[in-house]
Amino acid sequence: MLRLIIIVLYLVIYLLVSLPIQLVLFIMSKSQLKKAKEISLSFVQWGFKCILFLTGAKIDIRGEENVPTDTPVLYVGNHRSYFDIVITYSRVPRLTGYIAKKEMTKVPILSRWMKYLDCLFLDRDDIRQGLQIILTAIDQVKNGTSMTIYPEGTRNRTDQDLIDFHKGSFKIAQKAGCPIIPVVVNNTDDIFEAHPWAIRPAHVVVEYCKPIYLNELSKEELKNIDDYVRTIILEKYQANKSLI
Repeated sequence: MLRLIIIVLYLVIYLLVSLPIQLVLFIMSKSQLKKAKEISLSFVQWGFKCILFLTGAKIDIRGEENVPTDTPVLYVGNHRSYFDIVITYSRVPRLTGYIAKKEMTKVPILSRWMKYLDCLFLDRDDIRQGLQIILTAIDQVKNGTSMTIYPEGTRNRTDQDLIDFHKGSFKIAQKAGCPIIPVVVNNTDDIFEAHPWAIRPAHVVVEYCKPIYLNELSKEELKNIDDYVRTIILEKYQANKSLI
């Protein structure tokens, strides 16, 4: 409970302090948009790293050399915890937006940072809006911003290692022509979700798999790209259980 209280207090202070910084970056963005976004990314990453330090979690990062730094990518991962985002976003090597649930827009100050960093907010009950979000994400990748999506569509709260993937999630890579980076996280839910109202220093494993280049896949693999990527993530997730 003490760790949770400390992290909540830290977040409140961090977000309040960030208000004048947001104003400065907003003004800066009028003439130096890319530079303002890069500074924003560094500021948010620093904040997330502080949160991870406060959790006491041991983060075992593997395969990070597989992530290209000279081109935008589509990160595709399994999703069991809010800390999936905290951990992975603190490590992205270039501007990266996340596709998040629309409820995040209700979080003051934080949602403004997310919008500023090209995050998109998905209404899972509105198919038309969902298609528009995918189209916007495609444009952002074409303009040099990586994107992250969780094709399970929500946090996995079941006993299954992985729930079904939504095929539409992969349209971003298919239309933008970017590599797919499967990201596999193990045990992030043991930081918080497995025992609400308490933060524990869990051992977490994050592995970045080798990039998937769509032009190297067969027609059958492309047709079933959701199952193809899901199999890679599932096999790695099950293999990494032994590391916890």
